[in-house]
Amino acid sequence: MKKKTLLIGWDAADWKIIGPMLAQNELPALKKLITKGVYGNMSTMNPPYSPMLWTSVATGKTPDKHGILGFIEVAPDRKGIRPVTTQNRKVRTIWNILHHEGYRSNLVGWWPSFPAEPINGHIVSDAFQKVTSDPRKIIPFKPETTHPEELLEAIKDLKVFPFEINDEHILTFAPKAAEIDQEKDKGLVSFSKILAENISVHAAATQLMRTTEWDFMAVYYDLIDHFCHAFMKFFPPKLNAVPQKQYDIYKDMIHGAYKFQDMMLARLMELAGDDTNIIIMSDHGYESGNKRILKMPKYQAAPSLEHRKFGIFVAAGPDIKQQEKVFGLSLIDITPTLLHLFDLPIGKDMDGKPALEIFKNPKTPTYIESWETVEGDFGEHTKSSEFSSLSDQETMQQLIDLGYVDKPDEKIETAILKTETDLKHNLARVFLGKKDYESAKEVLLELLKSPKEIDLIPFYLDLITIAIREGDFKKAEKYLKTIRVIDSKLELNTTVTEAKILIGVGKFLEAINLLSEAAKTKPNPEIFFQKARAHVKLQQFEFAKNDFETALEFEQDNARYHQAIAAVYIQLGDYEEAADHALTAIELIKYFPKAHYTLGEALEKMGDLANAKIAFETAAKLQPKTYHKAEKKIENIDEQIGEIKLEDKATFKHRENQITVVSGLPRSGTSMMMQLLSNGGLEALIDGEREADVSNPKGYFEYKPVMSMHQDNSWLSEAQNKSVKIVAPLLKFIDRQFRYKVIFMNRDIHEIVRSQQKMIGKDPDTLPLHLLQAFQKQLQTIDFWKNNEPGVEILFINYKDMMTNPKPEIDKICEFLGVELDKEAMLNSIDTSLYRNRMTP
Repeated sequence: MKKKTLLIGWDAADWKIIGPMLAQNELPALKKLITKGVYGNMSTMNPPYSPMLWTSVATGKTPDKHGILGFIEVAPDRKGIRPVTTQNRKVRTIWNILHHEGYRSNLVGWWPSFPAEPINGHIVSDAFQKVTSDPRKIIPFKPETTHPEELLEAIKDLKVFPFEINDEHILTFAPKAAEIDQEKDKGLVSFSKILAENISVHAAATQLMRTTEWDFMAVYYDLIDHFCHAFMKFFPPKLNAVPQKQYDIYKDMIHGAYKFQDMMLARLMELAGDDTNIIIMSDHGYESGNKRILKMPKYQAAPSLEHRKFGIFVAAGPDIKQQEKVFGLSLIDITPTLLHLFDLPIGKDMDGKPALEIFKNPKTPTYIESWETVEGDFGEHTKSSEFSSLSDQETMQQLIDLGYVDKPDEKIETAILKTETDLKHNLARVFLGKKDYESAKEVLLELLKSPKEIDLIPFYLDLITIAIREGDFKKAEKYLKTIRVIDSKLELNTTVTEAKILIGVGKFLEAINLLSEAAKTKPNPEIFFQKARAHVKLQQFEFAKNDFETALEFEQDNARYHQAIAAVYIQLGDYEEAADHALTAIELIKYFPKAHYTLGEALEKMGDLANAKIAFETAAKLQPKTYHKAEKKIENIDEQIGEIKLEDKATFKHRENQITVVSGLPRSGTSMMMQLLSNGGLEALIDGEREADVSNPKGYFEYKPVMSMHQDNSWLSEAQNKSVKIVAPLLKFIDRQFRYKVIFMNRDIHEIVRSQQKMIGKDPDTLPLHLLQAFQKQLQTIDFWKNNEPGVEILFINYKDMMTNPKPEIDKICEFLGVELDKEAMLNSIDTSLYRNRMTP
């Protein structure tokens, strides 16, 4: 017997609303499904625009691959723009693949699915349910609305129109609807249109479930999403700017939408039967608290700003586990999971992964290179297929009313230009979400050349984001200044962006002051998160903890916030709390290497080395090319739990290809130590460009590329099995793929300043306070840096001891490095006459 699977899309469904309703037994069908199945969060993608997201659900691929890049598209004849269709989709969907493999599929309302494809089964496309709010106007059906075409004749009478929504329907959702002044308030017009369209979808779906044979069925409802856009501003708790009368009328609309959706689910479950695997999911959530926006900014698809990053996932059926919570799911995982459910191979070119953790008896997945290169019939349109023109003014008007698109310019050329610009910008944002910054920059920089009709600010904002993530804060600051010139009225709030730049350039106190002022007027979680980051940089961990906690009060399901506060709890020594927050971050986003690493740190501190190793291994596996810190942690744990061999020399084990770094503040004795190691037999990485002088008569032992290692540290591979001098402020720019033994020269800070003053020709007895404070601050950061670098071992050597009693210090150095050095030659290298700026008691 073939497996049957039902996929149900609830656009914008959110656990924040569902949770309390489940507790009150207001969603009995969904509760039943959760009780006998699994549930969890569903991560969305950037940008969170529904046609892009639902096509990713159906293909397992990101929008740059599947080709659907927005709500609208340019018509093939370039004579206008129209709502998005399947014609711009570049890859095969789950129903195309199932068609090829002999399965029958039904598809209802999927966005986009017009024109309907000729699959083995039935399609009722998203053009079927569309209506106008004008009761006198009926939209004629186009032949491609359904597949097969004759299906349209069988279901056309199932279509519901707004004028058929009566008092009984309305009062169920809004008991005080009779108080609405319909001349001024058009809320019921939106209500009737949304409800009618979703009843039409449901009627078509239940008809197909009752009257046709199917193996896979997918139904998409936009009920919750469109209700949220229309009525979320009236959802409890009441926002101050919302009039009391409107609040009283519309406050129950959102709960009503969920209840009605649950009623429709109950019927789908009844028709599907117990032998069907059922998946319910949403593409994103929806803000229902204090982050709701009453006045949308005038930017492309601004309403999506209220989309939350987590939707819902529920699955139940004969192949699904029971009463378990699952973690780390993403939209792009749905198609790979469905293929696995049907015992079909997954395309290696798919971005998603099968959610094996939902299955009772998971099998090892099989793979093929790509379903795109497989020959045969996939139920697709041919390139020569001709279709009816989908001008669909009503659908366009709905997108305009929702705020997803601007009203098209009357000039066709301008309308096409703006549409193509928006689609390119969406592509850039997809690349940004995938951390493909080069591709994103390429598109964005090209968009900056757009003609004057195009608003350039959104492109600059994305370029700032990229510059900050790449650590190019000068460029970010330049872009921010450009925005402020364009946005002369300062309508755009760039406080957080400015703070990120200040933190990036080391102006931590400025950032804190800026954010503290912003928090007084318009507090939001990101303000407190960035403020906490600045406190971490200043090693003010209690302050950081308090601000991270405030950020979490605003947004409890933000994985970044949980990981960040976990790292702070480690610094404060509260390892159990750190582990809890790190685990929460992983539950929210499974593929979060930094959270796995932080969990490993907490477990290691707690003494749970076995599980710490697993956490570090996961971090390294998720980001194998760059997460070298995790690799070093794994090596460290293996040494702790393994047998200690004699050649390990206690903790001072010599490591193959280790880099010996001599560091300290300038004039702390680093050149002397480099000469000492060189004479002892350890090769030094130097270039000899800086000649010896009166300040350093035996040479500086420097390597010029060190000074620019904050921009390029690729040369460090040349330092393996050698020594190299790196001053303290540059240590944080090491390449973490290598192991380091750091010999850090400590010297009385007053002696260092005296030596520097003398070197540059100033009075050595006049010690500038600002220089003393700066050096003290740098020294304070060394311990913090060392504790966060698992690939670094450090030995502190006192310059005075080296000059007055060198033999014990040389013994410590040789033991630390774990290599045989000529101790006698090292001892003979010391010239005590060079100890010229000592402080006397």
